[in-house]
Amino acid sequence: MTDTPTTYTVVAKRWRHGWELHIDGIGVTQSRSLLDAEPMAREYISLELDVSEDSFGLVVTPEIGAGVDGELLDLRQADREAEAAQKRASAKRRTIAAQLKELGLSGREIAAVLGITPQRVSQLLGQLADAAKSAGRSASGRTRA
Repeated sequence: MTDTPTTYTVVAKRWRHGWELHIDGIGVTQSRSLLDAEPMAREYISLELDVSEDSFGLVVTPEIGAGVDGELLDLRQADREAEAAQKRASAKRRTIAAQLKELGLSGREIAAVLGITPQRVSQLLGQLADAAKSAGRSASGRTRA
């Protein structure tokens, strides 16, 4: 069993000379730009805790103010929802491609029905075949002949 590395939360707050990096449970350091925030926070944590800079996770969240922070949270939520919807659509597309194949449609016909390229149809059907093979291995503990 491997230990999950600790993930530190860093709130980056804008100030006149750059960004203050408030590292939860560790302390505060600074960086000149937001682009430097992660390496600066990693170096600070590494020195404070005497650990390797790549031995922990890090999440840097900029705190902008002026009403933008709430908008950023809304945007991130919308991105997560869009990603979830895209995954559902992809799964549905694979399922329908397989159903159309079982009904005897050619790859080109499936492509026309789904509004995608024949190459994408091949990818979708290949993903289903790969998933079926994986399910066969995990169900029996070994590859089926």
